[in-house]
Amino acid sequence: MRVSVFLDGANFFYMQKDALKQFIDPKKLLDYISSNFGEIQDAFYYMGQDATPDNRQQGYLDALPYMGFSVITKQIKTVLNQESGQLRQKANLDIEIVLDMFNTIDNYDMAVLISGDGDFDRALQLLRARGKKFKVFSTERCIARELIQTAGMHYLDFSKIIDQIKKESI
Repeated sequence: MRVSVFLDGANFFYMQKDALKQFIDPKKLLDYISSNFGEIQDAFYYMGQDATPDNRQQGYLDALPYMGFSVITKQIKTVLNQESGQLRQKANLDIEIVLDMFNTIDNYDMAVLISGDGDFDRALQLLRARGKKFKVFSTERCIARELIQTAGMHYLDFSKIIDQIKKESI
């Protein structure tokens, strides 16, 4: 089976940091996907990027292509929350992920979405209607109910495979 991977970097980061409390090795993740689901045709990693990234962020971004990912970045913007008056940083790449899912639809039989964001629910419904298989990788505290309802048996909780894909301490 031909597989394409679509990884929501912000969702992935906070899922690891806040819910799993450990980090996943992106290369081990791709190896797990190819071993269990098919030949990876493309692997896209979507991530907001600081205007002046620190060395750790830049080093991570630079390493991803060597692991097999195409990296798609968007400049992080500072926006004012109208209700609270607080500034927060944002770089939403959801539309880029969905556009790439459909612009490359002829290149894969299965899409692997690594995100728990409910905004992807409709895209998954449309992929299914177009005859595509999909898997959703996330974790319990970070996945929207509607994604679980759409994915059903096609949802995989990272906590079930963390020992196979976790980043080893240095």
